[in-house]
Amino acid sequence: MVVDGLEQSRALMQKAGVGSAAIAAFAHSYRQLARGETGLLREDDLEPVIDLPRLDDLDIDPELARTALAATVVVKLNGGLGTSMGMDRAKSLLPVRPDRTFLDIIAEQVLELRHRFAVPLPITFMNSFRTSADTMRALARYPDLAVDGIPLEFRQNREPKLRADDLTPVHWPADPDLEWCPPGHGDIYTALYGSGLLHLLLDQGFRYLFVSNADNLGARPDPRLAAWFAGSGAPYAAELSRKTDADRKGGQLVRRRSDGQLIQRETAQTRPEDLAVSLDATRHPFFHTNNLWMDLRALDQTLRRSDGVMGLPIIRNVKTVDPTDPTSPEVIQIETAMGAAVGVFPGAVAIEVPRDRFLPVKTTSDLLVLRSDAYRITEDIELRLAESRTSAPLVDLDPAYKLVGDFDRLFPHGAPSLVSCDRLAVHGAWTFGRDVIVRGSVTVPADHAPGTIADGTILQ
Repeated sequence: MVVDGLEQSRALMQKAGVGSAAIAAFAHSYRQLARGETGLLREDDLEPVIDLPRLDDLDIDPELARTALAATVVVKLNGGLGTSMGMDRAKSLLPVRPDRTFLDIIAEQVLELRHRFAVPLPITFMNSFRTSADTMRALARYPDLAVDGIPLEFRQNREPKLRADDLTPVHWPADPDLEWCPPGHGDIYTALYGSGLLHLLLDQGFRYLFVSNADNLGARPDPRLAAWFAGSGAPYAAELSRKTDADRKGGQLVRRRSDGQLIQRETAQTRPEDLAVSLDATRHPFFHTNNLWMDLRALDQTLRRSDGVMGLPIIRNVKTVDPTDPTSPEVIQIETAMGAAVGVFPGAVAIEVPRDRFLPVKTTSDLLVLRSDAYRITEDIELRLAESRTSAPLVDLDPAYKLVGDFDRLFPHGAPSLVSCDRLAVHGAWTFGRDVIVRGSVTVPADHAPGTIADGTILQ
């Protein structure tokens, strides 16, 4: 049945117009799955990464920074729908400020850097088949964003969801779109290669690639990092940041004991018995921001040797075919992680960056912090902590706020003031009035919820 499942999957992908490189990458991952590989990494086989160069310690010549940035292309991963937050379109379309979405801020960041450094700095978005149309409509308000000859988007590939019982493609007539899934952000390499964009960028003289998630507004292209990476001569570099109390998940770089090679370990690749030690900041002090720098020539050479298949370890993601229906058939989505490519490149390096280069929005709790006055947007279009703060407040909202629609309904006047807040935990469905202020560490109890917190209330 396994051979039949792979052949059925290949036929479906060919019929849907999926490129040959993407089909070959899927087949490579499928065989790993069929062999029972889980991608799990044993803590005993790994060594922590401890000493790294620090961005804050770099002394970079401004002209070298400009030269490196002039050879750099920006890619934003924009395939996520934000389904865990109840969204059915690109998460990057969420407002961060009343008049600015994630996409607006990303576009403004690139345009500001182009103007200040007099560099082309092309940007392109890796969209999925679900996020492309809405994203491109939103970007139409920035007619100067596209660079001549370089598309503003390329498409993430798609692959069949597989029945958990026999690894054949699932059939779901109620909504055939749900029969497909993205292959994870590790697909970026095959998508760049198969779309022809990698060769196009090289032909136009670009040398470096900076990649980050669209929901991470801290990941602004930094000229100092571009210069550091260019000067390193490395094929690949990862940005790591020190763990805080807010960092209980996320991938981390480790060294393989057998050969000293840097590799990536995602949470999903951590054995349950190793999870506690993997999160222990005294042993593994850094987490992976998913901000990456790549040498386009090295990437091209690597992919040419394998016809576009990077050969990354798989992540076995078990779900139901309809995420909103727990009674629908159980399926496996085969995914790969972009950061896992560090293990493919001998000589790959890493650098410690400040926490403000990692500001992702995975939950509405994260969204509340970014929308609040705990953060400000500078004239250089950088998202920075308010001047009175040294770290972000920790927010934990009740599940009643999990979906964006409910979140917006319960915060009808926007975020409360969090500039003086250390921690905020909200239990129960409370509707926040206008001009609410939170100071220190506050827990709003579930007693009397649902209820309303009146206009102008000071919670402390």
